[in-house]
Amino acid sequence: MKKIVTELEKGNVPLEEALSQFKQGVQLSQDLQAKLDGAEKTLAKMMTDEDQTVAFEAPSESKDDANGDKA
Repeated sequence: MKKIVTELEKGNVPLEEALSQFKQGVQLSQDLQAKLDGAEKTLAKMMTDEDQTVAFEAPSESKDDANGDKA
């Protein structure tokens, strides 16, 4: 991917080849995004004590904290 970007930045690539390289770069980008999405879904799960997989949720603020009230 880096090689494609470097060649396109130089500007010495014929238009047809530049378009081909651009398409290849877009495809690589989409493939990598799909892999990242899959990894994120895997990391966003956790196991319970009963060996059940559940979605991970970040702790939410209490109602008092959300309103700015302090106990």
